[in-house]
Amino acid sequence: SDSVASTSTESTSSRLLYVVTWNVATAEPPDDVNSLLQLSSPKKPDLFVIGLQEVKAAPLKFVTDLAFEDTWSHLFMNTLAPLGYIKVSSIRMQGLLLLFFSKLEHVPFIRDIQVTYTRTGLYGYWGNKGGVSIRLSFYGHMLCFLNCHLTAHMNYASQRVDEFEYILDAQTFDTKNTPRILDHEVVLWFGDLNFRIEDHGMLFVRNCITSQRFNLLWPKDQLTMMKQKEATLQKFEEGPLDFQPSYKFDLHSDNYDTSGKKRKPAWCDRILWRVKPKSSLTEEANEDGHNEEDQVDYTSKMEYSISDHKPVIGIFHLEMQKMYETPLVQVSAEGEWRADFDALITYSLLQSFPSSAWDWIGLYKVGFKSVSDYITYTWVKDDQVSFSDELFQVYVNKDEIPVLGGECVLCYYSSSLQCIVGISQPFKCLNIFVKPNMSSFG
Repeated sequence: SDSVASTSTESTSSRLLYVVTWNVATAEPPDDVNSLLQLSSPKKPDLFVIGLQEVKAAPLKFVTDLAFEDTWSHLFMNTLAPLGYIKVSSIRMQGLLLLFFSKLEHVPFIRDIQVTYTRTGLYGYWGNKGGVSIRLSFYGHMLCFLNCHLTAHMNYASQRVDEFEYILDAQTFDTKNTPRILDHEVVLWFGDLNFRIEDHGMLFVRNCITSQRFNLLWPKDQLTMMKQKEATLQKFEEGPLDFQPSYKFDLHSDNYDTSGKKRKPAWCDRILWRVKPKSSLTEEANEDGHNEEDQVDYTSKMEYSISDHKPVIGIFHLEMQKMYETPLVQVSAEGEWRADFDALITYSLLQSFPSSAWDWIGLYKVGFKSVSDYITYTWVKDDQVSFSDELFQVYVNKDEIPVLGGECVLCYYSSSLQCIVGISQPFKCLNIFVKPNMSSFG
């Protein structure tokens, strides 16, 4: 981590990272995204990174979304929260939306979160094109996720590369060790990159798709061609395009464009990655499928038809050595919690970090959706009732505790690190309306 000294450990583990990119063409979300996120799969990802383009961004709607979360974010949060994931971070720039979800167990080890955006549409004044990114430290390893929507149309391949290089150049982070995107140990670059298939006529392209001989189209894929001559692109890897081109479809169908324009199919929607040379974190991609655990999945999801693009997913195994295994703060609920008594929270600092008077501890229902989804919170300094060298206690007013009770957790939020740095074990808030069991009185 950039801002917190940590103790290195020898434990290496594999984490499953699930990436989605989808140009949703201003459509409202589908009824469910279970298939998109492969939620019936027995092995659940540790992290979900979801990048959308062309989220509906009419001025009034955009202002509303900024205040209340957009319908797409709601759908993903409502789907993933019951499975134990929370939305750790997100960023929106007009039609571009990037969401980062984590299993709750990893959340105290996700630190140094920063987001930024770069406009490239209309000479940089309009955010219909450009890039949004989230960077963070995951168990001490620096990761960056960049969701882009680049210029459209066949004859702008060079401009797309220029835009990507401009975004890499323009985006900087307030940190000493990783101020730029390419400084991070792992970079995931994805989005509607808008690269097309050159030279081949419509009939040949469609025949290759029908016969699933996608490899005949690869040499004329613009991104593949550009990679041969552009040094920046050569830093990024991509799995084989062994799936149908994700653009352009008639709405609500699997038919490629039958309109008057008859746009040629293309792999516009892509997911690439870069592991920094000599990184202590390795990302393995075994394409032949012999080793299931190391395989990267890369495919389009054909069953979704609300847009003229199909969503594309990539699944990665991050083989990584944990730089630390203990959270910064240990926090726990003291005694019985119910809405007719003030309650106590005990916490202790397990490592030194820049704590502040603006740190707070939130009370959350088990299955909460995001950091802001708390029932109530207490300021760690204002509401402090006692402390020793190791232990601190703060109180929660009884009026803030849910009358109907339920399973809850406490989360310590660090204002300086902008993240949760400690989570309690689940505990019960008792329902004060439950009648006592009279049989216990004889």
